[in-house]
Amino acid sequence: MRLGKGSITKDPFASTASLDTNPFDDPFADQDSVNKPSQYSHELAASRVADLERREQDLERRERELQQKAENIRKHGRNNWPPFFPLVYHDISEEIPEASRPLITRLYLLWLVLAGTLVVNMVACIFVLTSGGSDGVKDLIVSIIIAPVISVLSFLLWYRPIYNGYMKEQSLYYCYLVFRGTSTTPFFTGSAGIIQTIQRFSHGALVAGIFGVIATVGWAVQGLGNAFYYRQIWAHHTAAGHTMEKAKSELATQGAKAYFTRG
Repeated sequence: MRLGKGSITKDPFASTASLDTNPFDDPFADQDSVNKPSQYSHELAASRVADLERREQDLERRERELQQKAENIRKHGRNNWPPFFPLVYHDISEEIPEASRPLITRLYLLWLVLAGTLVVNMVACIFVLTSGGSDGVKDLIVSIIIAPVISVLSFLLWYRPIYNGYMKEQSLYYCYLVFRGTSTTPFFTGSAGIIQTIQRFSHGALVAGIFGVIATVGWAVQGLGNAFYYRQIWAHHTAAGHTMEKAKSELATQGAKAYFTRG
């Protein structure tokens, strides 16, 4: 039998496997290395799609907010307060200097407490009437009248001047506040005050008594809060150098309208 030239030169003991190959390697390792990049790419693509969806939702939300603001400006101008029927523009974070924002925020909360106290006082008077209070009818009528009247007047003649004063830093506001005093709380504790509360508890009318206590606490918070913040406003008025002469000059040049407007 004749042997080919290639057969003679071929080493019969040579292995087709490389000597560098580890016999203990996982035979499927190469397959995993091929699959992993594609799997990672798929996860990366899914993450990018989710991120794009979140951004799209955020843009849609902002667009809705801008549309609502534009519609509100179209109907009411820039006015945004009160929310259910905007009459004035009120934005502490935008209009009040950063150093004074905490004070104005607390004063706004104090005004909200006053408005809430007036409502609680009215509810208390209803229970006073139903529990047989001697002046139940009169107290209820008074509470119904003073709830909206004091709420509006306290905002216009107490909170708003303070707000505008810290926004504009004009002597006109501070002289008004300092010489008038910041408190608009009546000297009595309301129709459902201390005396009425004690009488309701003595007659076993617990619900009327509890609402009377809440109203009385609300009036007390108003008195103490106004006294405390009056001192701070006075200190700011003195440190800023606001004087009656400056207030008269501002009133003469700008007129009384400037006192009630934001300009």
